[in-house]
Parts: sequence; structure tokens; C-alpha cells
Amino acid sequence: MHILEIPSFFPPYGGMFCLDQARAMHDLGHEVRILSNVQLGLSIGFTDYITLPYGRHEKVMEGITVCQSYQRGLPKTIRRNVNRWLSIVQSMYGDYVKRYGRPDILHAHCAKWAGYAAMQISKAHVIPYVITEHLSQKLLEQEFGKSPSSAWQIPLLRQAYENADMVITVSEELVGDTACYYGSDYRWQYVTNTIDTKFFSYMPREAREGRPFRFCCLADYSFLKGYDVLFDAYKILQQQGVKTELHIAGTNTDGSSCRKEIQRRGINGVEAYGRIDRQHVRDLLYHSDALVLASRSEVQPLVLLEAMSTGIPVISTECIPRCLRIEGGCTIVPVGNAAELATVMNKVMAADVNGSMLSQQIVEMASPQAVGRKLEQIFSEILNRNNNIR
Repeated sequence: MHILEIPSFFPPYGGMFCLDQARAMHDLGHEVRILSNVQLGLSIGFTDYITLPYGRHEKVMEGITVCQSYQRGLPKTIRRNVNRWLSIVQSMYGDYVKRYGRPDILHAHCAKWAGYAAMQISKAHVIPYVITEHLSQKLLEQEFGKSPSSAWQIPLLRQAYENADMVITVSEELVGDTACYYGSDYRWQYVTNTIDTKFFSYMPREAREGRPFRFCCLADYSFLKGYDVLFDAYKILQQQGVKTELHIAGTNTDGSSCRKEIQRRGINGVEAYGRIDRQHVRDLLYHSDALVLASRSEVQPLVLLEAMSTGIPVISTECIPRCLRIEGGCTIVPVGNAAELATVMNKVMAADVNGSMLSQQIVEMASPQAVGRKLEQIFSEILNRNNNIR
């Protein structure tokens, strides 16, 4: 099967979920490449805007060929930037076919705007397309305003959904979550994002006797991630005389605002690392006994899967999707309830978790091979259906 991946976002602005799924399909023996046009912004990355190369080029990322272009966005001209982005992607597709031939299927990541570009290419060249959607209502709300919204983008993106051969959501809840913008008149299936279960593999933890219990939180410091609730819960534990540590990492966790909140509560035993790379994420998980994520909004926090894959339990809130609520590995608390969070943290400290079994459950659910097989089945069914129609 010849698959062309088209991401809405790609480095330096995230989007590695596209590369992860491309690798998963490549490892199953399929021909997979990525076509990426990244719109650079002056306000969010001045250095990238100035220094990243002009023109189109190819590079290999983790064994996957990426046909790459960087588009310089113009400030405060959203519609013009979008139209130019779509035009560049369509032109890049023409170049791609000349070099590699016609793909069997297009796999877009997020309707905004890769899904819409895939729809345009599909109509012009009669190729089926699939959209994997990652964006939540909260993120859409930041751009389109609260629903009902009259934003000009919504009818176009709704078209991309309704014409897609399949919309793949990273959680079942995402369909209802975004229905206020996109409706629900489209074909969809749920497939979790993939994590590197070989990298985040199981490792037994150091015996807990004679040392504090180590909680960790891996999330950028923001209101949506609920650090204020976590700090309040941690303070309750300390007031109860519980011996524990809290290790936090993510953008701005080592900043002044975060430090002030810790100092204001008078809590100790908190280690803040700031933004860390993948290797240090794993090191921190291996150093910890449980992970806590007190989020107010999430689509599918992969850090929960990564933590459980290494063999430790996680605690999170009711906003996470049902697919992550692994029995014996994930405990759920109400959003914004520090007292209940402290109670559950206490219970997890006393629980005996079979880390090896928990890790195996994540392998069967979210490993590249497991996710790749699910995508392979969906794509094959679409191609067979289209061939039968013809």
C-alpha cells in the first residue's frame, strides 16, 4: 500500500504523531512518505522564520522520507495564509506524483488544514483520503470562538469531514466534543495515538521501604494542566505527615510563576526541571512511583500511556478519554478537587500494582505495531470498498 501522510503541523511546531504513525505503517511493509508544508510565524519563532531554508527539499526522519517546504506566514492575514498553504500543498503533491507515483490513499492529520487539502487533492485526482483528528473543542474555541461560531473556516472544515472516507479520532469522546463545530454526519472510527513502547519499556522500581514515595507530573505549566490543584493536594499530604516527593517537568515548570505558587503554599520536596527531552522524560518516569496529571482539559495525554508503559500507575481527572482508564493502572478523580486528589494519591501509595502486566496492556493497545495494524485494516477496507464501487 502506498500511503502519503499530510500533516497540518510538523517540526518545529510539533506534529510528531504523524511521523510516529508513518513509521508504524512503514514497519509493516508499506510505502509511506510525508508531505509537509509548515507555515512559520514571526511572533512564535523569529529565528526559525529567518533561518530555515527556502524552497522545497527532501530529508529523511527516522527512516521516513519527508518532502518539506517552509512557508513564511504574513501577520494578520489568516485567510490569505491559509489559501497560500493549500496552494503550496497541492503543488507539492503534483511534484510528489512525478517522482514517486500516485499514492493509494492520503492520510491527513487534523482537518485544519491538511484534511481540507486532502479533500481538494482527492476530488482532483480521485484518491481516497482519511483524516486523523487530534484537535479538541478547547483548541478550536481559541481560534473560532465559542459555539455557535460564524467563523469562515468552519463550513470548509465540515466539508472535509463529511467527504472523508474515514475520520479517525484519537478518542471516542472527540466526536461529541467537536460536534458543535463539525456536526457528526461523517464516518468515524477511534484509534489511539501510538507511543514507543520499546523506548518506554517496563522497568522494576526501587524498593519503596526507607524512602519517600515519588510522584511526578509531566506537563507544561498552565492553568489547563491543573498544577494549582496538584500543589494543593500535595500540601494536604504534607500536612498529614505523608513522606513523599513531587517531581515536575514541562515548559515553564522551572519558571518564576510556578516557583511562586510552590512557595506561597509553603510546600517542600518539589523538584522542577523545566522542559526536558525524551531521554530525560523516560529517566524521570523510571525514577518515579506514580504519575499525576490534574488536567482541566485533555484530548489524549500520551504521557499517561508512556508512564503506564514503564510500569507505574497514573492518576488523572474525568476529562481524559475512557480508553486511557486502564483498570488497575489509572485512577480518576473529579476535575479541580484537591481534597479528592490527595485521598487518591494516598491510596495509590499503598497499592500494589503489577507493573509488568500494566506495561503489557499498553503494548497491546498503543504500540506502533498495534496501532499500525488498526490503520492498515481501515485503509484496506477503504481501498476495497472504492474498488468495488468502480
